[in-house]
Amino acid sequence: MVNVDHAVPTAAKESDGLRRNVGLIGLMWASVGSIIGSGWLYGAEKAVVVAGPAAIISWVIGAVAIVLLALVHAELGGMFPVAGGTARYPHYAFGGLAGMSFGWFAWLQAATVAPIEVEAMIGYAGHWKWAQGLQHADSTLTTSGFITAVALMAVFVGVNFFGVRALAHTNSAATWWKIAVPLAAIFIIAIGNFHPGNFSSEGFAPFGAKGVLGAISSSGIIFALLGFEQAIQLAGESRNPRRDLPRATLGSVAIGAVIYIALQVVFIGALPHSSFAHGWAKLDFPGISGPWAGLATVVGLGWLGFVLYVDAIISPGGTGLIYTTATSRVSYGLAKNGYAPKAFAKTDARGVPWVGLVMSFVTGVVCFLPFPSWQELVGFITSASVLMYAGAPLAYGVFADRLPHHDRPYRLPAGKIISPLSFIVANLIIYWAGWDTLWRLGFAIVLGYVLLGGYALYARSKGRPDAPRMSFRSAQWLPGYLLGMGLLSWQSTFGGQGNLPLWWDILVVAAFSLGIYYWAKATASRPEEIERSIDEVVVTDAPAH
Repeated sequence: MVNVDHAVPTAAKESDGLRRNVGLIGLMWASVGSIIGSGWLYGAEKAVVVAGPAAIISWVIGAVAIVLLALVHAELGGMFPVAGGTARYPHYAFGGLAGMSFGWFAWLQAATVAPIEVEAMIGYAGHWKWAQGLQHADSTLTTSGFITAVALMAVFVGVNFFGVRALAHTNSAATWWKIAVPLAAIFIIAIGNFHPGNFSSEGFAPFGAKGVLGAISSSGIIFALLGFEQAIQLAGESRNPRRDLPRATLGSVAIGAVIYIALQVVFIGALPHSSFAHGWAKLDFPGISGPWAGLATVVGLGWLGFVLYVDAIISPGGTGLIYTTATSRVSYGLAKNGYAPKAFAKTDARGVPWVGLVMSFVTGVVCFLPFPSWQELVGFITSASVLMYAGAPLAYGVFADRLPHHDRPYRLPAGKIISPLSFIVANLIIYWAGWDTLWRLGFAIVLGYVLLGGYALYARSKGRPDAPRMSFRSAQWLPGYLLGMGLLSWQSTFGGQGNLPLWWDILVVAAFSLGIYYWAKATASRPEEIERSIDEVVVTDAPAH
């Protein structure tokens, strides 16, 4: 049996062929830079259309949900400071099948965020005459828009080829700007343009609880708050991951949540009454296609509108840049765990996993075809993201039971309560995304099993020593989990058959989640198997150039 106290320091020394150049600020800014992206440009407008002024409650619920998930990730990130961490925790806890599944969810989430940011950049750029003609009236890309989108994806990939240190410096400068501009918009627009009556004149919650809950997933609230995991994905390049990862994770969530809630309050309060006089669902004002810039112009702050149109290039661009990095690191982690070809684990002279970068570019280009508009991409990626995050609470519960003496630089208070609660919250967010989104996600999941599962079977047939062990016994709960969530969504009032009434459905989802949580804990890998999986990180993660 591998000694528990030995396993974590060994894993912490994982070089991964990557260079440990990133400090606390670099890690935190990677997460904050991911959180403050296109979500701030569109989130407040999309949320108020779905929920009315009660969208503020939606943001608070979303922030609490993300905080719960971030707390779990903070402890896991300190325990296992490895590249592409979110794709690897379920691998340690449940073996190959669950590891492959959640690894695919993580990669799917990371690979599709950069195209969302490109869509946002192009959408706001339509204000400029030189950029008109890039989108059709329904926000789909024209031929010239598609070419522009491909060029922007190429820029994201090109910057990443200069290595993580250059990326950290670039992102750090961009993130200062990305924080300063929303804060400036909050204070400048609020001064002299804040109307308290806007919160009640057409009803505070005109669409009821369903609007409040639906806005959390469908309007981009969760999408906007996602990104805290970027520090964890870069753990293999952190100078002091045990100290810095928990701080960066929790600090980034706090900064993002405060900014987004303040943005929603000011956006509602600053709107002229004429813009929502016919109801919040029919919100309209000149320049609404670029909501914040349009609002600034409407209230007589044309100069600020100009700044916001410029920011609409910088903020989404910075987020797209970071997620392009994350995509290559997740594919790196998949290759290290044996789920993807070893080519994805190769690094160049700068320590960059270049094959993963190329694949992230190709994937981004493909995403412009089936999901052409920002809103459609957001709905899809929110579900993929939270499905990825759901693996962390499950893994946390296993490690708390199986590895109680494992070194934990950050120990989550009341972790045995927060962990199942965060799993419930993750599943509610997935559920609220709606059946129309989830059945499409189901096809993407099947595609992942075909690609990664096919490679795993091929590797085993060739007798490769790094071929993953599927561990069906410890992942026996997984088919029931995925199919069960699909069935609940199909029966929901959120685009489904309407057989699960509101409020009762929350109880059903919560009960189902707890059943899966404790089933997964009971059948998880044994302690010696977990320790062996952790130890294998060191054996297989020699630098590969």
